[in-house]
Amino acid sequence: MLAHVEAERLGLADVLDTLDEGEWATPSLCAAWTVHELVAHLTLSNRTPFAATMLAILRARGDFDRVEADAARQRARRHGPAELVAQLRETAGLDRRFPLAGRLDPLVDILVHGQDIVRPLGRSRAMPVERVVPALEQVWRSPFLGLSKRFAGIRFVATDAGWSRGEGTHELRGPAGELLLVSTGRPAGLAAVHGPALAEVTARLTAS
Repeated sequence: MLAHVEAERLGLADVLDTLDEGEWATPSLCAAWTVHELVAHLTLSNRTPFAATMLAILRARGDFDRVEADAARQRARRHGPAELVAQLRETAGLDRRFPLAGRLDPLVDILVHGQDIVRPLGRSRAMPVERVVPALEQVWRSPFLGLSKRFAGIRFVATDAGWSRGEGTHELRGPAGELLLVSTGRPAGLAAVHGPALAEVTARLTAS
């Protein structure tokens, strides 16, 4: 899927080129991260040194999310928007990822974080179904996310692709891209989905 990852990174870089200073400072859909900090995080995806990161995780008592957040903020302080966009383009086609990451994790990251960036800005960015479906498969089989437990009794059904996952009679239906956002914990995806399970999924996302 590297060609798709590269295309998504380059496409997002084109969008970032059009942002003004205020938009770069806008909070993203990722809690406590601005657009600037989230783009810094994206540039770290194929630059993260394994040994130093593992040491930082040990110092943070296993809190990987905290380590990632701190690294992104530090990088955002060191590099301005233009530098980060250049870095995103520079390594767009690089097939390198953190050793613990799955083969499709870079695709998940760029698809989801692209929406984390553009939606608070009132912009739209298409999520091609042929890219979203493999990303959905990745998040649903990830042992770290535990979606089969988190959404127990609920079946997710894409209305624009031949894809469905989950067990149960209660369905959540909608475009694959919106289901990807919901699956990764983004309430922003709920506005474009429907079905008998909508209220229950909304409650579970709110609770988490």
